[in-house]
Amino acid sequence: MKILKFGGTSVGSAERMKAVVNLINNEEPKIVVLSAMSGTTNTLVQIAEKLYQNENQEANEIISSLHDKYKQVVETLYTSDEKKKLAYELLNEHFDYLKAFTQDLFTVHEERAVLAQGELLSTALFQLFLEEQGINSVLLPALNFMKIDENEEPDAAYIAEHLKKELEKYPGVNLFITQGYICRNTFGEIDNLKRGGSDYSASLIGAAADATEIQIWTDIDGMHNNDPRVVKNTHPIAELSFDEAAELAYFGAKILHPSSVLPAKQKNIPVRLLNTMQPEAKGTTILSESEGGKIKAVAAKDGITAIKIKSSRMLLAYGFLRSVFEVFERYKTPIDMITTSEVAVSLTIDNNKALNEILAELAEFGQVEVDQDQTIVCVVGDFISQRSAANLKIFESLQQIPIRMISYGGSKNNISVLIDSANKTKALTKLNEGIFERDITNA
Repeated sequence: MKILKFGGTSVGSAERMKAVVNLINNEEPKIVVLSAMSGTTNTLVQIAEKLYQNENQEANEIISSLHDKYKQVVETLYTSDEKKKLAYELLNEHFDYLKAFTQDLFTVHEERAVLAQGELLSTALFQLFLEEQGINSVLLPALNFMKIDENEEPDAAYIAEHLKKELEKYPGVNLFITQGYICRNTFGEIDNLKRGGSDYSASLIGAAADATEIQIWTDIDGMHNNDPRVVKNTHPIAELSFDEAAELAYFGAKILHPSSVLPAKQKNIPVRLLNTMQPEAKGTTILSESEGGKIKAVAAKDGITAIKIKSSRMLLAYGFLRSVFEVFERYKTPIDMITTSEVAVSLTIDNNKALNEILAELAEFGQVEVDQDQTIVCVVGDFISQRSAANLKIFESLQQIPIRMISYGGSKNNISVLIDSANKTKALTKLNEGIFERDITNA
């Protein structure tokens, strides 16, 4: 069995949904994981924000506008009056549900139920279209088998057990449709795997089903060697290892959710990144091992804050670093990079939610300096710590870029540098010229 995940742009219109049907309509056993239609989740977030602010009239207006958008999809997607009638009934059910939230106080748990409506709508409409086309398929409710535990981590054993039970209900069926992103929490309430979680859903489902392959279909032909939104003349990478893909996803490659590699890696299931707009393109294949001996790609992660704690008296004292890390642990704030010197420790975070509280506690250890609007640039390959020539090429490319921090040796798969975000475009362009030998300026 294969797992095929289609993102929001892949199901973003009636035309795109029809194209997806052409890609999945064969006898090969598969589970198709769908995101919400593009733009829907953002709109649902807006609705939730209005409800939190008790701006119920404004929320109602946004709900009605979104409802109108889906009515247009129904008119374009279906040809039979019977299926259009069923689709309109489906829309009314979901949008009446949304409007009901405007009648009372709004809570966090209700917000998650609101956000779940995007995937519930896209899968229900898609399944109805498959029925109209006479394609034998079953809609599997993800809320029946996807679950997170008390630590908001996927409950892999529960998912595997309950997915198996769901599949066993339909012997002889080769095509299943389910929702990405949404799940239940340990209390049985509707929850989610956070933004971008449909990739994670596909990987978790693939691991639970012992899939032969997981396919992530988006609107770009694989993971590129640099950011195509910033740098010209990038190209897709044919193969990556799981570790390389994880590094790139974490440090800014938007095509793949950072968490989605691990379940596939644990079960050694190949992951393919493919393009619904160009299905003939080879895309990127992620395997346990890939071609070695060269730098694969560059990625950049924005919104970084650098913090330096300087204390000549305490830095070398036993337990000092532990005490610093415990501050971040208390506020559930992960650290990306860390460097130390004789008198100071510098580190980076990408979540400023508790920044003021963290800085107040760190001030007890010494002088604290903060630099915001920073970017981590990550260069990924499977050889970096062993190839001095490649390392030289990286830093020669960046010789005109002021570097705030360097992370080197923590992983054989990457070298990371911290720079001011204002220098990001120049840094990525110079790395493309210096590493991949492409003439960006004359392209």
